[in-house]
Amino acid sequence: MRAIDDGAIKAHADLRFRSEYDYALFEYYRSAKVIAFLERAGVRIGGRVLDAGCGGGGMPMSFAEEARQVIGIDPINRFGSAGVRLARERGLGNLQFALGDGMALPFSSRTFDLVLSHAVIEHVADAPLYLRECARVLTAGGRLYLSTSPYLSFAGAHLPRLKVPVPLHLLVGRPLAFATFRFLARNAAWTLKEPANENSFIKLARRGEIKHDDLLEKVRVARLREQIAAAGLRIIREDLYVTATVRKLPRSLARRVRDSRLLQDVFISNMEYILARGSEPGNGAAPHGGTR
Repeated sequence: MRAIDDGAIKAHADLRFRSEYDYALFEYYRSAKVIAFLERAGVRIGGRVLDAGCGGGGMPMSFAEEARQVIGIDPINRFGSAGVRLARERGLGNLQFALGDGMALPFSSRTFDLVLSHAVIEHVADAPLYLRECARVLTAGGRLYLSTSPYLSFAGAHLPRLKVPVPLHLLVGRPLAFATFRFLARNAAWTLKEPANENSFIKLARRGEIKHDDLLEKVRVARLREQIAAAGLRIIREDLYVTATVRKLPRSLARRVRDSRLLQDVFISNMEYILARGSEPGNGAAPHGGTR
């Protein structure tokens, strides 16, 4: 999926919570933005690609239209009713899915030209090990695409939002905020901004189940950079996207917020990286920061 179709992305975003299949379709159309980011960074998409946390399988399906071979793995078989079906519908014979643990990738070293990690690392129990495994399977000259969000930001918190926009997780801490949202989902769902079909807290509460916190890695900008270096990886490109509130500030002030170790984990809504094995000779590329 090379062309960015904002209309299709919006249309499928509105339907994505109906089923795993619908969410995979949304991921498929949204993946065009990832491909565009990779192309801007000079990354070629044509060899062997691994999606190290593929979810429903929409992103690897998109890359299968560009690459020679794509494999999507996930520890939960979300792709069985979505990615496999979509690949069959589109006749993509170069796309495979498998159950797999990103912290123990079932592949030989230096196997993949491109590894994708889109909104995965925050759900991994051992982020340093996960990064080392991603680095291990990269070929010489291979690239790792990594995206995530700081856990103190609204986007990275993976929590519902109150109709009254109060950053509960910043005021009372994550454990108490998580418990509060579980209580509200069971007893006062009307206080939550997201509708029931988009809110896993409410969905589980209505089924009599308890929502468990799956945010296993508390991502912070500075710590992630340290983890990347410790895994034997180097940053080719780094784009930091600030919240809409910060974008309204004068550009110089917005950059200060973005780069402030005190504020950046709250006001950066998304981070995108291109990484390479640190042992390779440098190509002169410097990390790139965007106040977007």
